[in-house]
Amino acid sequence: MVKISKKIKMIKDIKNFIRDNKLDGYLISKNDTYFTEYSNINNLDKVTNFSGSAGFSLILKKINYLFVDGRYTLQAKKQSGKKFKILEIPYIWPKDLPNLENLKIGFDPKLFTEKTLDKYFEGKVNLIPRQFNFKNNVKNISKKIFILSNSITGESSNSKITKIKNYLIKNKIDYLYSSAGENVNWLLNIRGEDLPNSPLVNCKLIISKEGRLYLFICKNKISNFVKKKLKNVTICKENTLFEVIKVFKKGVFCIDGNTCSIFEKKIITSKFKIISDIDPIYDFKSVKNKIEINNTLKSHIEDGVALTKFLYWYKFNKLKKTETKIEKKLESLRKKSKNYLYPSFDTIAGSGPNGSIIHYRSNKQTNRNVKKNDILLIDSGGQYKWGTTDVTRTTCSNKVSIDIKNNFTRVLKGHIAVYLCDLSKKYNGHLIDKLARKSLQNVGLDYSHGTGHGVGFFLNVHEGPQAISKFNKVKLKEGMILSNEPGYYLKNKYGIRIENLIYIKKIKNKLFFRNLTYAPIDLDLVNFKLLSNKERNYLFEYHLKVYSRISQYLTRKEKKWLLSLIK
Repeated sequence: MVKISKKIKMIKDIKNFIRDNKLDGYLISKNDTYFTEYSNINNLDKVTNFSGSAGFSLILKKINYLFVDGRYTLQAKKQSGKKFKILEIPYIWPKDLPNLENLKIGFDPKLFTEKTLDKYFEGKVNLIPRQFNFKNNVKNISKKIFILSNSITGESSNSKITKIKNYLIKNKIDYLYSSAGENVNWLLNIRGEDLPNSPLVNCKLIISKEGRLYLFICKNKISNFVKKKLKNVTICKENTLFEVIKVFKKGVFCIDGNTCSIFEKKIITSKFKIISDIDPIYDFKSVKNKIEINNTLKSHIEDGVALTKFLYWYKFNKLKKTETKIEKKLESLRKKSKNYLYPSFDTIAGSGPNGSIIHYRSNKQTNRNVKKNDILLIDSGGQYKWGTTDVTRTTCSNKVSIDIKNNFTRVLKGHIAVYLCDLSKKYNGHLIDKLARKSLQNVGLDYSHGTGHGVGFFLNVHEGPQAISKFNKVKLKEGMILSNEPGYYLKNKYGIRIENLIYIKKIKNKLFFRNLTYAPIDLDLVNFKLLSNKERNYLFEYHLKVYSRISQYLTRKEKKWLLSLIK
C-alpha cells in the first residue's frame, strides 16, 4: 500500500508540475541518461507501476496514458490499468485528443532522442523541454571496470579502433560520438558492473578520424592498472561533453540516433554539423569472431546442463511448486557453474494463465501454485565467463489437451523452419519471420512479438541491428547471433514459446544457422502427426547433439531421461 500511495503522490506532483509550467501534459520515459534497456533507474515504473522493458507514459491534466508494444498489453493492464489507459505501439492516437497539434507537452531533453519523439509524435505536438525532478537517489557505487584479454574477445581494441578510423575516413566524418555504453565497452574491450543484468560500465566516447579517444566515465571506476592499459585514451568526467568538444578543430560529427539525447545533440550542433546518426559500431559488434562464438558455446553447454537438470526436476519431482520456487530452483542450478555470474534478465516463469503474459514477472500478488494440468513457460538466461545465454522452454508434468499439443507443435514447426531456412534466399529477418509464423497463420493464429533478436557477446542479451521480425531488413551475416523464439498465447489460459540461440556459420561458402542452445524440447507436448519427416529428423538430430554435449555432466537418471528423447 505504501508503494501505491507513493505512485499516486508522484502523479499528483507531475500534474502540479504541468500546471505550474503551463503545459498540457508531460512525457515519462523508462530509460536513464545512458538509454540502456536495464537500469537501476526506471521512472516509468516509479510512476505507473509498469515493469516491462519498453514503453512510455503521457500524463495529461485529466487522464493518464501508458503506451506499450504488443508484448506487454496484458501485463500493463494488470499492473497499471487502474490509473492509466493502456494503448499499444504502433498506435492510433486516442480519440479524446482531437487537438493534438495544439497540445504543449513537456519532456526531459536528457531522456529522449529526436528519433524517439519523431516516431511517437511525427511533429504533431508542441514539445517543450522541461526537467521534472524524479528524486532518484541511486547510490553511485564505483565498482572498478575490467579489461577482457584478446584470448576472450578474439580481437584487440587497437584493431577495432582501426576499423572505426577507416570507416570515418571513408565516409568523410571527423568525429564519432558513441553514446551507447555497449558500443564503447565492445570497442575498448572493457566491462563493468553498472547494470543489473549486463556486464557493462556506463560510459560514452568520442573517437576522431585520427584515432584520438575521449572517454566520458566516472573516474573512480578506473584502477591504475586499467589506466595504464587505456594509456592512449583521454579520460573525461561524465557530463563534460561541451567542455571537451569546444576545443576541437572544425569538422563534422556522426552520432548514434538511438542513444544521443536531444540535450547532447544540441551541444554538438552548437559548434559542429552532424551528417550521420548511425553509429557504425553496432554493425561491427554484431558480427562475432570464431573465438567469441566458441566462448559463447562453452557458456551454453554450462547453461544447458543447468536447464536440463531443471526440466528433469520439474517433470519428475512431485512436490508442490510455485512460480517463485521454480525461479529460485533454476537459479540455484545455474549457480553450480563456477563461471556463472548472474541472470541476463529477470526470469519469466509463467504457469497456466500467467504464461499468456508474454513478459510475465511473478511477485507476491501474482505468484501462483502450479496446478497438475498447467503448462509452464520458462524464459531465462545467464551471464557467464564468457558468454550471454537466453533460452525458453515450455514444459508439462502431466497430460495436456490435444489443442495445447497442436498449438505447441505449430510453434515448434515455426522454430524448426527458422533453423532450416535457406539463408541464401531468406537473407534478412523480415523474410525469415514469415516462415516462423506460417504454421500458426495457416489456422488463423499468430503472436505479437518478433521471432528473434540479436544477442551480444558477454554484453546485452538484446542487441541490434539484426533481428528476426516483421520489419527488420538488416542483411544477416556470418557470425551474427540471434534468438529463434516463435510463440503462441491464449489469453488467460496458457502461453507457449520455444527459444534457442543460433548463430550463422559459413560452410563451403554457404550460410547456415547453427544452434548454440543445448537443452531438450518437451516431446510430451508434441503431436508427431503434424510433423514432416524433415522436422522429425531435426528433433532426432537436435536431441542427439544435446546428449553428446551435456550427458557427461548429468546424473544417471537425468541421462536416461535425455536418452529417451532421441527417437
